[in-house]
Amino acid sequence: MNNTIENTVQFVKEKLEGAEAGHDWFHIERVWKLSKKIAQTEDCNLNVVELSALLHDIADPKFHNGDETLALKISREFLETQNVEEEIIQQVLFIIQNISFKNRGEVPQNLPIELKVVQDADRIDAIGAIGVARTFNFGGFKNNMMYHPDIQPKLNMSKEEYKKSNGTTVNHFYEKLLLLKDLMNTNEGKKIAEERHQFMLTFLDQFMKEWNVD
Repeated sequence: MNNTIENTVQFVKEKLEGAEAGHDWFHIERVWKLSKKIAQTEDCNLNVVELSALLHDIADPKFHNGDETLALKISREFLETQNVEEEIIQQVLFIIQNISFKNRGEVPQNLPIELKVVQDADRIDAIGAIGVARTFNFGGFKNNMMYHPDIQPKLNMSKEEYKKSNGTTVNHFYEKLLLLKDLMNTNEGKKIAEERHQFMLTFLDQFMKEWNVD
């Protein structure tokens, strides 16, 4: 399987060349490393974890007109070229399909541990110092306002509202990032998320002090 992992790394690097900086190869690499770290503390299939981590953002719907089938198609075609067995392909595709924050209301019960591991890793990369950097990078990419005192965060958005949301970057912390700590699946994920969550609270506190010229 080592060759398959190496080939997947190469494939993803090429495919994501020039991607928006919060969803580029380096994001994938961090999620891959975090997945392996969390997987060490769980009884899971490491091959499924690694392949899913590497392919989970191969075609993020945000950058493909909301198309949620493209990533599944690209991943299946690639894994078939690597002669990966069908059972593993199906497990990887299930994870890619169900990992996203916006799809959390549609996800089946009793999720496999491999999905929980990769989902924790992906969510951990959305918080902490890296999370702050990625959020402002994406806000700039979409030309969203950093903050507006009169625009309140929209909590409990539906999936469609979330996809269309062009709120401020600071509101995104309240609409998603600060919720992630309590959505962690694994003990290791919870442990890593706690520290990063505290960092974001400190950052927001400082941001408001500076905004208000305290």
